[in-house]
Amino acid sequence: MPDNTTASALGHFKVLDLSRIRSGPTCVRVLADFGADVIRIESPAGLDPNEGALGGRDTYDMLNLHRNKRSLTLNLKSQQGRDIFHQLVRTADVVVENYRPDVKERLGLDYATLSAINPRIILASISGFGQDGPYRERPGFDQIAQGMGGLMSVTGTPGEGPMRAGIAVADSGAGVYAAVGVLVALLERERSGIGQWVQSSLLQSMIALCDFQAARYLIEGEIPPQSGNDHPFATPMGTYQSSDGHFNIGASGTTQFRSLCTSIGRLDLRDEPNYQKNPGRLKDRAFINAELNKAFAKETTQHWVDLLNEAGVPCGPIYNMKQVFEDPQVQHLQMTTTLQHPRKGAIRVVNQPLVLSRTPAHVQTTQSELGEHNKAILSELGFSLDEIEKLSDHKVI
Repeated sequence: MPDNTTASALGHFKVLDLSRIRSGPTCVRVLADFGADVIRIESPAGLDPNEGALGGRDTYDMLNLHRNKRSLTLNLKSQQGRDIFHQLVRTADVVVENYRPDVKERLGLDYATLSAINPRIILASISGFGQDGPYRERPGFDQIAQGMGGLMSVTGTPGEGPMRAGIAVADSGAGVYAAVGVLVALLERERSGIGQWVQSSLLQSMIALCDFQAARYLIEGEIPPQSGNDHPFATPMGTYQSSDGHFNIGASGTTQFRSLCTSIGRLDLRDEPNYQKNPGRLKDRAFINAELNKAFAKETTQHWVDLLNEAGVPCGPIYNMKQVFEDPQVQHLQMTTTLQHPRKGAIRVVNQPLVLSRTPAHVQTTQSELGEHNKAILSELGFSLDEIEKLSDHKVI
């Protein structure tokens, strides 16, 4: 649990986390890092058939997703477990879940039930395809949403078939959108005094993240094709090859294009009348790219990154993850933070990318042990030690 004695943006809110895998934990991580008291509800050991499905509790993924939370085990398939959860709801502000829609209704975790217990409660539900409609009960997975949301149709090299993104774009996007929805609902509740049901889905989020490519079809009627590492409609803007690797250039404007050509000594390209506007350059993109690569092959990536940035041409290296975190700007931005783990010792996790001047995020504790805070949380609800031991004996916690 974060130390709410320090400046904390969300320290006065309590969040009950029923989520698993990635989309829900991504949402909750935002709230936890900014100080919310997050209670992660987990199944008692041996009751969850999917326990360990992602490789165990101490994997890098779990440790990165589940920091800054307290852990309470509850068997929500038992009436006693559900009763305890409903007690927690009475004083909570937010519940986050990413069950299939029918599951929460069966367990009494739906908005109608929770809002009857606490009208101020905000329920954030993340699903694969939405809370209603023909695909309501389908299981949702990131790659399925990438395909159905259009991303895979515009990703990859032309003619080589669809390509998934190398990260869980739909999962993470749905989680971030859900966090935005929770914060909007909390702000609105200050005026109305009433909670509401916040919904996001992998499919909706994936379509929204396609953004200009989706708008391209909706407004112009064009079905965007794959364009590989080239920008869909600007050039030179893509990936180029140096003597020792690859790097990216974003010279979409004519001024930048002319500076680029001057920097590499290709004044013929710079002064070509047909290349003074983007449509002319786009028409001859293959030729321009080939000519640029001839020049770039003479020097290293670092040479071109330094030279072109100095000339005002957006340019950057293409890093592997080791190189990402060795970059001086990344280190300056403090994109990692170190936590102490009982078995792994000092571990680094990804820091929050949001910077607030007065109430910044604080990543303070690693993932809790399973049920580590059972006694503390149940004691807060008024349970005696004897009652807590009985709950444990009956596999309720």
